[in-house]
Amino acid sequence: MNNKTSPSTSLEKQLDEHHVAEVDDLVPYELDPETDRRLLRKTDLYLCPVMMFVYAVQFMDKSTNSTASVMGLREDLGMKGDMYSWTGTAFYLGYLAFEFPAVYLLQRFPLIKTLSTFIIVWGIVLCLHATPNYAGFIALRTILGMLESAVTPAFVIVTAQWYKREEQFLRTAIWLGANGIGIIVGSLMAYGLANNNSLPIHGWKLVFIITGVITIFAGVVVLFHIPDDPSKAWFLTPSERKLVLIRIRSNQQGFENKKFKKDQFIEAFTDIRTWLYFFFCLTSNIPNGGITNFNTILFSETLGLGPVKGLLMQSPQGATELVGCILFGLLVQYTQKRLLMSMIAQSISVMAMCLLAFIPDNQAAGLAGLYILIIYPVGFICILSSVASNTAGHTKKVTVNAILLIGYCVGNLIGPQTFRASDAPSYVPAKVSMVVLFFVAIGLNGVLMWVNYRENKKRDEEGCFATPEQLEKIQCQDLTDKQNRFFRYAN
Repeated sequence: MNNKTSPSTSLEKQLDEHHVAEVDDLVPYELDPETDRRLLRKTDLYLCPVMMFVYAVQFMDKSTNSTASVMGLREDLGMKGDMYSWTGTAFYLGYLAFEFPAVYLLQRFPLIKTLSTFIIVWGIVLCLHATPNYAGFIALRTILGMLESAVTPAFVIVTAQWYKREEQFLRTAIWLGANGIGIIVGSLMAYGLANNNSLPIHGWKLVFIITGVITIFAGVVVLFHIPDDPSKAWFLTPSERKLVLIRIRSNQQGFENKKFKKDQFIEAFTDIRTWLYFFFCLTSNIPNGGITNFNTILFSETLGLGPVKGLLMQSPQGATELVGCILFGLLVQYTQKRLLMSMIAQSISVMAMCLLAFIPDNQAAGLAGLYILIIYPVGFICILSSVASNTAGHTKKVTVNAILLIGYCVGNLIGPQTFRASDAPSYVPAKVSMVVLFFVAIGLNGVLMWVNYRENKKRDEEGCFATPEQLEKIQCQDLTDKQNRFFRYAN
């Protein structure tokens, strides 16, 4: 490391406030490549597997509704017409209602302790889904949505706390791509239960109970494994905790700040990027809401595979999502063109959706479409990583996260309603609407790319370039991306 520069009072004060032990009498402005790689490897080793586990479990929790739907759930709870669609919508009504309170709690209290509490309680609620009536089931789905609203904004904050901007897309792709693991494990578990005729209770009830117990365990793991911030990392030495803060200095986003700042809150609502994120999430998640809740039905009934084979044939989707998300994450890491890669991935998903919408009676085309379609979350990963990388100021970041996730919720609220009982089993109108909405999302992605390019060019022309000393000062000020003219937006 280059130890020629003496530390400033501001950085030392910030480190002391977060109880980070002294390394020595000198603090470098940059780490040497070997130290940087060592810290990155250690961070990946201790954080990524647990975040992947939690996100896989979270997706299993959401998709239990879909798998249970072909295992007797609809019949046992007397669902007729569009009653099943409302079980999907109820989840996101809870998600929407509690998004801002969840984000406030994540900022107000220790991040990971708050998140783990949410996870443990939602595991308990999921176990209770083995309910004997429809009204109770709808109530529990709503409460489950409220509790799950905390996990994505928490993980976005964790990613921004620990990783450089150029590293964040790949790490977001890794933990969000773990949805694929959730698909594989969830569908195979349901397949095994559906094939077992000697169960003490109905198989769909066991799906909820088993997944709920796994979720409670995941919450306990998060509580004891992931630190609230780098200064409390049990897996780092005292000197490494300080070096992690130095390592992410180039993000120009400072450290976690518990103080609510009204000016940052207002700026979040007046930034055009916030609304591009919102409308992208709205348009891309109307399809997501439909697919998440009707995926198993599309395999089992639309393609005519039957409930048991449909559960089994669903599992390759998980491999497509996991490999596809990580592959595009690596491409972004190599090219540093996240928005371009996102548009390519979404274009592939549009082609897959066309197979489903316009060749509805061809089983082979339907299977190909469902397997390829599942890489569409790359677009959502792009937006999440853009918020992590391109939104500075802690209050602004959590507010933009909340607005983005409201768009996500509203889209997922609408999605199940596009699958009308009168259109069963092919659901062609819902599929055609998805094609149109994916095209709109691609267009919004392009507009976001242009907005970032224009602002970066403007700041370059103004000569706004920071010295190492200025970067150090900025890290301690909790400035927003608009207030800090040295800031550049990642495209």
